[in-house]
Amino acid sequence: MIASWNGQILAQSDDVIIVENNAYFPKNSLEMAFFETSNTTSVCPWKGDANYFSVTVNGEKNEDCAWYYVSPKEAAMEIKNHVAFWKGVSVE
Repeated sequence: MIASWNGQILAQSDDVIIVENNAYFPKNSLEMAFFETSNTTSVCPWKGDANYFSVTVNGEKNEDCAWYYVSPKEAAMEIKNHVAFWKGVSVE
């Protein structure tokens, strides 16, 4: 699978995990030059506390368009060290 935005591939992997219709890419498959850590957080009742990345491509920034769980709850351990996308990021 490939995650892309603004004409740039952000992540590519054959080892994607699907949870709640979201594709979670292994963190080591991300093109980290485009990512920056965000201060945004949220909470999922069964997955735990989520953190976010923003992405900048060709001078355009997509705030908080990727999320991940540093320490997921036991029920979601399979997505530890994985990142999912939204906010216009294409996942195919």
